Amino acid sequence: MVRWLQRGSMFVVSFQQFLKLVGGGEDWSTGDLLDLGAGDGEVTALLAPAFRTVYVTEVSNTMQTLLQRRGFHLLGIDEWNVGRKYDVISCLNLLDRCDKPLELLNQVHASLKPNGMVLLAVVLPFSPYVESAADHEPTERLNIRGQTFEDQVVHLVDNVLRPVGFEVISWSRVPYLCEGDLRQSYYWLDESIFVLKAV
Repeated sequence: MVRWLQRGSMFVVSFQQFLKLVGGGEDWSTGDLLDLGAGDGEVTALLAPAFRTVYVTEVSNTMQTLLQRRGFHLLGIDEWNVGRKYDVISCLNLLDRCDKPLELLNQVHASLKPNGMVLLAVVLPFSPYVESAADHEPTERLNIRGQTFEDQVVHLVDNVLRPVGFEVISWSRVPYLCEGDLRQSYYWLDESIFVLKAV
């Protein structure tokens, strides 16, 4: 119902910011994009012009319908990493909502084409919340510690991303803007956004 009322969208990165992060010019383009947990597709649509084919995953049935209406290729959450490889995989604000974030990162690593890249966004301080779990706690805990944004970035890179096999190509601190609720019209959070490659 939220999306039918044009509520619940988020802003993570503009197309120009994405090009700067990947080191590309205005005419930069490549093959396949997979956007994991694409939501209503607003962010996906910003990135789509750089790709020949756009694949998406999403658990919400309502959002799945919206994504298909936009013309994106919807993949099941248990099939996207079976027999497919991608040039770019985006994983935006998903690690803190995922029951098994380490498993997800390993699947992403294995699903990249040679020279492929990952666009990863994580709100910091890291605060996992799994909607489908009775206690809202994830099965897997990421080793992200520290009291400041900068400390948590270091722990995320050193304790999570590098052990999985990722190298950081570029990163930035950006505002994460999300439409709000009855108490607040919008939310603003600190977001870390990374471009990664598999090593």
